[in-house]
Parts: sequence; structure tokens; C-alpha cells
Amino acid sequence: MDIAEAQRLAWENKLSKGFNITDVPLEFGLLTAEVGEAFTAWRKQLPDRGEELADVFLYLVGLAQMQGVDLDEEVTRKIEKNARRTYVPGADGTLLRTGEE
Repeated sequence: MDIAEAQRLAWENKLSKGFNITDVPLEFGLLTAEVGEAFTAWRKQLPDRGEELADVFLYLVGLAQMQGVDLDEEVTRKIEKNARRTYVPGADGTLLRTGEE
């Protein structure tokens, strides 16, 4: 399954179940809560870490659909952009972007 198909299916699920499809601030809050649950699952090494990450993804694609964003296209574009970027270690070891090739 690709991102576009997942976005479509997540949206259809929201519609069929009567979940939020209009309140963008609420959806950002719910996404943030899901990220927190995924972090807790990772920190505690819980067996549902993968499921929690899947929840984050599903909230994200739903939020993209609410805003008319083709997340499949945007992810592809961003990966290509990131591949062109160059970095050097800063004084504290943090990578600093030096440009795009």
C-alpha cells in the first residue's frame, strides 16, 4: 500500500465512523496525543510500539486530507529535497545544513 492509498482509506474510515473531518486544531491535538502514546510505548518497550506509530501515521494522513494535501506527493518531494542537502558537524556535534546541491 502506498501513502495515497493509506490516506484515502484513513479518510473513508473517518467518514464512515463519524470521526472529526473539519476541526483542524482538534486533529493536530489528537495527533500530538498519538505521538505521546508512541513515545511512551517506545520508552517502556511495549509490544504495541508499531501500532502506536501506525496511529500517528493515520492521524497524519487524515489531517493531510482535511487540508487538501496529497501527502504521497509531498513526502516524495521532501525526500528528494533532503537528498540534495549537505550538512557538516557544528561545534557541539549537531549537524548544520550547508546547502542544497
